[in-house]
This record gives sequence, structure tokens and C-alpha cells, in this order.
Amino acid sequence: MALSPGSEYSSMQIYSACEIEHPYPCTKILWSPDGGKTGGNYGGRDLLATTGDYLRLWSVEEDDTTDDGKMGSKREALLNNNKNSEYCAPLTSFDWNEYDPSMIGTSSIDTTCTIWDINTQTARTQLIAHDREVFDLAFSRGTDVFASVGADGSVRLFDLRSLEHSTIIYETPKLEPLLRLEWNKQDPNIRLPSIPVTELGGHAGCVNAVAWAPHSSCHVCTAGDDNQALIWDLSQMSKRPVEDPILAYNAEGEVNNLQWSSSQPDWVGIAFSDKLQILRV
Repeated sequence: MALSPGSEYSSMQIYSACEIEHPYPCTKILWSPDGGKTGGNYGGRDLLATTGDYLRLWSVEEDDTTDDGKMGSKREALLNNNKNSEYCAPLTSFDWNEYDPSMIGTSSIDTTCTIWDINTQTARTQLIAHDREVFDLAFSRGTDVFASVGADGSVRLFDLRSLEHSTIIYETPKLEPLLRLEWNKQDPNIRLPSIPVTELGGHAGCVNAVAWAPHSSCHVCTAGDDNQALIWDLSQMSKRPVEDPILAYNAEGEVNNLQWSSSQPDWVGIAFSDKLQILRV
């Protein structure tokens, strides 16, 4: 791991505090949004969730037998809604609801989305969400509304209070697959369905990750196969097209993922090759 070159934090040491053996490549990892206060069967311990072949929950605690900062882990749950078959459809992504941390939504290549109750370790609902693979899912602000994207090139909106139908709020012009979805929690309202407010064309390769600034409704970071992480200012998008980012960083390889820290909004983490870099905005 490395901090950005020349950073005032360049002397900071980052070490591996815990390693978890995962039986299948992870497609996403998230810490519990309430800082381990989910309660239920987990006693307030720090929780993280992973997706791959299944949705798994892990608890992490300090190892009292050592004084080197190491932590111990324990698998708390494996959630599988297809117990009648030895085969499973891999999960592509998931989101952890910030307003009801007992709720996790997962997306799968089998065209479905599943909403889980992690306290009871059961599925609240499972629905066929798209015509092809579902690649990502995100909750809006609150507990009822979520959206998903997939290989059919559509963004679909769902309301848990009325699942008889969904709303297609956007389709790509040639139905190209949509890989990632990120909901702006600072400004969650959808004003003009089916019409993009703006399009950002600054990348020269596939865009692999996107993250809204946790402290601003008009700043977003994107990263992709062109080795770039870009930050955009959208505050003037209603008046003129957004043509250039306000900040750009060139990594040493294709950037696969990024995260904008909610507790330290001056820091953005990016992953590429076998490295994690923490960048100061």
C-alpha cells in the first residue's frame, strides 16, 4: 500500500491487521455502515460483508493475545437463497442500507436481486430485476427504494413497498451493458427520468468505478482502464456541458476500484494491479 507521492502523510505506516481467506474471488467488500452497532445476533461487533459465490458476513475484533495491532476474524454467516442446488449463480455486487443496517441487497448474474435481513439471515424478497445479468445495485436515501444496472443496458428503479412492477429510468442508446451504479445520497431525487443530466467523457477506457463525494452533492470521482482517477465538479452542469475534470491522477495501471472516505473526505483510495494507493484530494 502507498500514499500519494509527496504527501505530508508519506511517512505513515500502513500494515495488514487481519487477513481473511475467501473461497471465491470477492466482487465487493463493505464495512457495516453503522460502525458495528447493527445488533441482532452480532453483539455490536465490527462487521464486514463480502460477495462472490455467496454473501458472507464477518466479524473483526482486536486480538487481545498480542500487542502488535493484529485483529482476529470470524465468519458469522453465509447467506444462500438457493439451497436446493449445489450450484450457485455468482453475486456481482451488493449494497448495505445506511438507514437500516440489517438490510443488504445483492445482485447476481442470474438476472435477480435479493434483499436480505442479516439479523434473521433470510431473504426478505428476491426478484427478477433485468433481462440479462445484473451488475450492480444501490439503495437510495431511506429504506424502500433501490436501483440496479445490468448487461441489458438499463437502469431500473424498485420500491420495496410495491414490487409488482419496476421503472426503467434510463437505457443506453445501443443497449451497451452498464457496469456500475452509485446513488448520490446528498441529492437523491431523480428529476428527469430517461434523460441524462450530463455525460462525462474524460476517460479513454472502460470506467470501472465511480464514487460521489460524501460531503458534496456536486463532486464525483471516476476511475478506469486508462489508468486515471478523475474528480469532476458538476455544480454548473445545468448551464454548460462538463468537459474537463478539476483533478486528475495517473496511476501505474488500470484502476479497478475506488472509495471516497466518508470519515476523511480529503482522502480517496484507488486499487490497481497489486497496489492500493491513498490519494489526498
